[in-house]
Parts: sequence; C-alpha cells; structure tokens
Amino acid sequence: MAKRTKSALKANRQNIKRRLHNRELRSKLRTALKAIRASLDAKDVEGAKSALSKTVSIVDKMATKGIIHRNTAGRYKSRLSARVTKTGTTVRAVKS
Repeated sequence: MAKRTKSALKANRQNIKRRLHNRELRSKLRTALKAIRASLDAKDVEGAKSALSKTVSIVDKMATKGIIHRNTAGRYKSRLSARVTKTGTTVRAVKS
C-alpha cells in the first residue's frame, strides 16, 4: 500500500471487506452450478429440476450484484435449462 492517508487506509479496509464478500458470493455461485451439473451427470432429473430454480435465482442475484456479467448469467441459465430439458427427454425416451 503506497499511500498512508486516512482516506487511503479506509479505502483499503473497504476493498478488503468487498473482496471477501465477493469471494463468498462467487463461491456460493460455483457451488450451486457444480451441484446442478452433478445431478445432471447422474441423470437425476427431479433433483436437477429442483436445483434449477434455486440456481437460476442465485445466478440472477450475482448478476444484479455485479459478481458476474448479465450476459454471462443469461448464458449460464440458458445452458443449464437446455441440459435439464435434454436430460429429461432422454430419460423419458429410455423409459418408454
């Protein structure tokens, strides 16, 4: 830290708090994405559908807070919902 003025010290404290908070939020997002992807890989359609709504909510919150870009959020949601739909139809076709 180069400057030692009161304002620079306070700005540094704020940056540390923000960085920790953002890291927690990013971790929460990644955990949710891993969970839904794991249920999709295990062909657990019901688990994936229930996780999808929670994950979409978390993705939207992260986009609102600026943790991820809104286009990235849209891309995540689109890909996840497409995978859930594809997995659901594949499982139905195999069961029939």
